Amino acid sequence: MRTKVGTITAAKMTDTVTVTVHRSVFHPLYRKRYRVSKKFLADTKGMTDLGIGDTVEITECRPISKRKFFKITHVVKRVPRVSDLAEEGAIERVMRKRHNKDANDAEGAKSTSSDVRS
Repeated sequence: MRTKVGTITAAKMTDTVTVTVHRSVFHPLYRKRYRVSKKFLADTKGMTDLGIGDTVEITECRPISKRKFFKITHVVKRVPRVSDLAEEGAIERVMRKRHNKDANDAEGAKSTSSDVRS
């Protein structure tokens, strides 16, 4: 069975995603490599949380529909989701506030201790 690694470019259908697979082809006359891409429809039954930008491995299977001949076997790499980025941003803002607050408290302590010495 053939397996291919590609990137999900569309996920608007039910239980189906579009996977774009890139490969390099050598031109016979000009002796130059160029990139060729092809889109495959892949079945996502049993897979959850797939999104655009994820790198997946697809494997050839029996015809599922007119244009769908591949199934997703596993996810190679996931792209961070918007909710994950928002959560990380919120955590970072809280950490900055704490860091700034700690820095301000330390400066206040330094100024009061130097005032006492004078």
